[in-house]
Amino acid sequence: MIRSKLDEDEYWNSSKFKAFTFDDEDDEFSRLKESKQAVNSIRGLVEEEEDEDDVEKVTWSGEPVGSISWSIKETASSSRAAGEIRDQGFPKIDTTPSLPKQGSNYSLSSFFKVRGKSGSSQSFSDNWSDSTTRIFAPELRKPKSEYKDYVSDWSPEETVRRMHRGKPYSLEKFRCLKDKLLLLDKAVDSHDGNVITAVLIFLKRSLSKEILFRELVSRQIALQHFIHFLKEMGEQKLLLELFKSLGRTEDMAFLQYKDHLNIKDEVQRQEYLKNCISLPFSADDASHVQDHYTLLERQIIIEVNDKHMEKAGQMGIFKKYPRKASILNMPIITTLYYSCFYHYGEAEGTYSSPANIKKTFKISEKQYLLTALGARAKQKAWSDVDSLFTTKNWLGYTKKRAPIGFHRVADILQKNNAPIQVLQEYVRLVDDPEMKLGLAQKYKCHDVIIDTYKDLKDRQQLMLYRCKVDRGSPEEKKIDDILSNTQVRWKN
Repeated sequence: MIRSKLDEDEYWNSSKFKAFTFDDEDDEFSRLKESKQAVNSIRGLVEEEEDEDDVEKVTWSGEPVGSISWSIKETASSSRAAGEIRDQGFPKIDTTPSLPKQGSNYSLSSFFKVRGKSGSSQSFSDNWSDSTTRIFAPELRKPKSEYKDYVSDWSPEETVRRMHRGKPYSLEKFRCLKDKLLLLDKAVDSHDGNVITAVLIFLKRSLSKEILFRELVSRQIALQHFIHFLKEMGEQKLLLELFKSLGRTEDMAFLQYKDHLNIKDEVQRQEYLKNCISLPFSADDASHVQDHYTLLERQIIIEVNDKHMEKAGQMGIFKKYPRKASILNMPIITTLYYSCFYHYGEAEGTYSSPANIKKTFKISEKQYLLTALGARAKQKAWSDVDSLFTTKNWLGYTKKRAPIGFHRVADILQKNNAPIQVLQEYVRLVDDPEMKLGLAQKYKCHDVIIDTYKDLKDRQQLMLYRCKVDRGSPEEKKIDDILSNTQVRWKN
C-alpha cells in the first residue's frame, strides 16, 4: 500500500532520527562540531602521555585526523547517507546492515555505529563478526620506553648486561676485532657461562681460526668454555686444531685415543689401539694404552676359544654355568673374574689362566684374592677357597693367612650362602674378640659365640646366651658342660 504525502511527512516528523539537509547551514556546522568532538575524544585512546605532539594520527584514507579536509569528508559522508534515505521515500527493511562499501573512506559514525535492520542502531562489535566485511582498527603506538629494546647501538657492557638479563640483543654490530674482544672480556667478567658461550659462538662464526686461537691463549676462562663447547658439539677436527695450536700434544693424543669408542668391530678397534700406542702420551698413560691393547687382544682369543668349546660341549662347566655375556671389551677385573670362574686351575702358560692374567697386568695380591674368592664361592668350590688362604712355612707347617682380613672373607662367604661349618671356620680366625663376637652373632655361629664367652671367662653372658638357644640342642649341652667345669676360673 502506497502511503500519502501527509503520512510520509508525519512519519519523518515522528521519527527520532532527523534527516540531514544540505540547505541547512546551521545543521552542517553543528554536524561539523560533533565530528570534531568525536575526534578529540578518540585521541585519548591512541595517544601516549606526553608524546601527543610528536605523533600524527591518520585515518584509513591517509588524511590526518582532525584536519579540515578530514572533517568535511566525515560530514559529507554522513550527509550523503541521510540524503539517500530521504530520497527513497518510505524506508525499506533491508536484510543486511548498511555498511560502507569496500574501498570507500570509513567515517566515525560508521566506525562506532551502523544502521541495521528496521532503522535500529547496531554497535560496531555486533557487526565485527560479519564474514563479508573486515574492519581494521588503527595500530596503537608503542610506549617510548619499549623502543630501546629494538635499538642496536649498544656498547659491549650494555649488550652483555642485556644478554645476562634475557633481553633482546644483537652481536652483528660488533665488526672490528677490538670490539669483539672487548665484548668477550665483558662476557667473562659477567661470570655467566651461557653469555660466554654465546659470545664464543659468535666469534667462532665471525673470526678466522688462527685469530680466535691466538686470542684465546691469553683468556684461559674463555678457552676452557670453548674447549667444553667443542667437546659437547662433537667438533673433533676443530678441537684437534686448537690443541695443536696450543701445543697440547697429550690432549691431542687423548682425543684421538677416545675415538676407539666409535669403532664397533673388535678387530678394527684392536688395530686402532695398536696405532694409538705411538701417540705422544706420558709414560704412565702410555702403559695404560698398551695394557688396553693387550687386554683386548687377550679377550678376543679367549672369546673365540670359549665360544667354540661351549658350542661343541667339550667343557662341562659351560653346560652347568652357561655364559651370560661376551667377555669382549670388559674391564680387567671382570676378565679376571671370568677366568677364575671358567678357567681356574689352568696352567700359567695359557692366555685364559688366572695366574697368567694376574702376572701380565700386574694385579695386586689383595685384588686377586678378592676376585678369586668371589668366583670360587659362587661355584661353591670350598676346597678352592681353602687353598686361597692356606700357606706353608719353610718347616712345612700350614697356616691360614688373609691379606684382605678374615672378616671380609666371612662377609663374602655369607653372601654366597656358604655352609655354617665353613663360615664358622673363618669367623674364628678373626683376631679382634669384639669383631669376632659381632660377626658370630650376626651370622648365628653359636659355637663361636660360646667359645668366645668361654675364652673371655664371662659366666654371666654365657648363662644369658643359654636362654637364647633351643632346648635340648647341642649348643645348650655344650654351655652346660662349660658351666659345670670347675677348672674354669670365671670373672667376678
